[in-house]
Amino acid sequence: MTDTPGAGGPRTSGTPGFERGTDGPRVIVVGFDGTPPSERAAAYAAGLARRQGARLVAAHVVAPSALAMLSSAPIEQTLDEIAGELRRQIADEADRLGIRAEFLARRGDPFLELTRMCTELLADAVVVGASASAGHRIMGSLAVRLVRCGRWPVTVVP
Repeated sequence: MTDTPGAGGPRTSGTPGFERGTDGPRVIVVGFDGTPPSERAAAYAAGLARRQGARLVAAHVVAPSALAMLSSAPIEQTLDEIAGELRRQIADEADRLGIRAEFLARRGDPFLELTRMCTELLADAVVVGASASAGHRIMGSLAVRLVRCGRWPVTVVP
């Protein structure tokens, strides 16, 4: 174990710590599904990325449902069309703001896929919209689960 000052305490060599040797975030991941809370989160994250000179990654995760598991062509086509429209929306706003942004779409559990993306991208910050769903009372909201994970600073935008 080595103790790296300013890096959040002891860590094992080869294990990435929170501090990556930069001032401010370099990669900001925002959960984006086109709902009003996610649009507000994306706007906040885009402003943060613009001010910090960071790369913005809009993460769109479609949770599997009983209907989607049937893998019917119309459902798949609709999901692809939605992702395409969200991709265009992100690209247009990134061009307008003059920031580097990309769009990643995946299918699966939103928490697991978002944490996987953040790990792969070496994310420095995560931004999500506050949950508008009543179902989060059972499973816990995505935001709460990300905060409890404790691997990245998480901003929850109302």
